Amino acid sequence: MTMSNDIVTISGNIGNDPTKNETRAGKPVINFRVGSSHRYLDQRTGEWTDGGTNWYAVSAFGNLAEHAKASLHRGDAVIVTGRLKVREWEANGRKGVDVEIIADAIGHDLNWGTSGFARRQRPATPQTVQSSGVPSDELTGDAPSGYDEPTAEEQDAWRASGLTVAEGLVEEGEEMKEPSYA
Repeated sequence: MTMSNDIVTISGNIGNDPTKNETRAGKPVINFRVGSSHRYLDQRTGEWTDGGTNWYAVSAFGNLAEHAKASLHRGDAVIVTGRLKVREWEANGRKGVDVEIIADAIGHDLNWGTSGFARRQRPATPQTVQSSGVPSDELTGDAPSGYDEPTAEEQDAWRASGLTVAEGLVEEGEEMKEPSYA
């Protein structure tokens, strides 16, 4: 039995470093697990108590997969929103249930720390710039033609040279802008 199409939002901690693969069609996919524990105030003792931990398999595709791989690590507190899939399984005389979230959005949970955001810079071609100065492709969210996602090898090279992936995306000669927390 498989249930799907339920939209859920969970918060929890990543239990393993995200792993990147590709679909048969060559589309990037990332997988990781999130453990979510419910805390409650025990009325008898007056102390906060951890309830059981629910574990969710999380999958993301395309740009979300690329950005998540560059941003997320084991132990990070995250919020995930996506489509819930529940599958019952049976193998070797054992039965179980897998709970998976196909992510639509993933972000750090800022209740537990701070995070920086670096928007990927998209080159604007003269014919696509509107009178507002905003490339028309940015209005639709589509990458302009000629824009290539950085490869995993490029990202690894940036990390090896001491750059974050966000810093590697900045054009040579430009400055990396630090987020303002004013």
